Amino acid sequence: MVQLVHQAKQVALTNAPVLIMGETGTGKEVLAQAIHEWSPRRDHPFIRINCAALPETLIESELFGHLKGSFSGADRKREGRFAVANGGTLLLDEIGELPIGAQAKLLRVIQEGTFEPVGSDQTIRVDVRIIAATHVDLENAIAEGRFREDLIYRLNVFPLELPPLRERLQDVPTLARTLLEKLSQKSGRGPWTLSDQALRKLSQHSWPGNIRELINVLERATILCPHGELQIDFPGRRGARKKAPSSAPNTGMDDWPSLADLERRYIRQVLDKTRGKIYGPGGAGEILGLKPSTLQSRMKKLGLTRLND
Repeated sequence: MVQLVHQAKQVALTNAPVLIMGETGTGKEVLAQAIHEWSPRRDHPFIRINCAALPETLIESELFGHLKGSFSGADRKREGRFAVANGGTLLLDEIGELPIGAQAKLLRVIQEGTFEPVGSDQTIRVDVRIIAATHVDLENAIAEGRFREDLIYRLNVFPLELPPLRERLQDVPTLARTLLEKLSQKSGRGPWTLSDQALRKLSQHSWPGNIRELINVLERATILCPHGELQIDFPGRRGARKKAPSSAPNTGMDDWPSLADLERRYIRQVLDKTRGKIYGPGGAGEILGLKPSTLQSRMKKLGLTRLND
């Protein structure tokens, strides 16, 4: 992480596009905003757009804006995110989910710094620093025909990869204390402390949801305890298991995996079989009988990536 921050500060001083890769919940947006704050553009806008959260029909309008009457429902002129971010930084979050059609227009903006709003023939010039973030394996996406090879060459000028939290468990105590301070400032409650036992429990967890999961665990603990020493629990895992009554014979049910654990393992096995392929014939979506977009949503919920977790 020290090396990653050092590299991020170096590239922040330039206008080079940055591609931030990492699993869901590792803090890609936080790193992107830090790069903006370290850059000469810090006094200009930092604009974020989630490419996976917008319908394909609205992507171009969101990015480039539109004129009044340019399509059904366009009852007024609207500036796109590129125009709003002019002089500053635009974070294209989940860039791997951007439709192919919009990728061609994005490539032109990166190359030439110009675009036309939807319904307009007027060319607009902008000065925007691009940061893209993704948890998707873009090389696989290129092989599956879902991502343009020439676009990745433009975005991948300076790649940064955020490690999952399970690969830096030694950072968990420091992260936990910092997050508790922020929660205290935000809520006006606390302060809270963590016992050695609580810190050990946090440091031994595998964190499939990464830092986002750590935030949720701590926030739940602070809700149950207005101030003082926190008790750490992982209800998403243990709460799904039922224990046999103490008077009943030991059936070994305490060791049964939760339904989420079984689903996670099964999807992991299918992804390993398809070598991470989700879309198309022979992909994990086809094998599981799920739409690829539905499967990706399920994977996000379970903290899975295409790589071996």
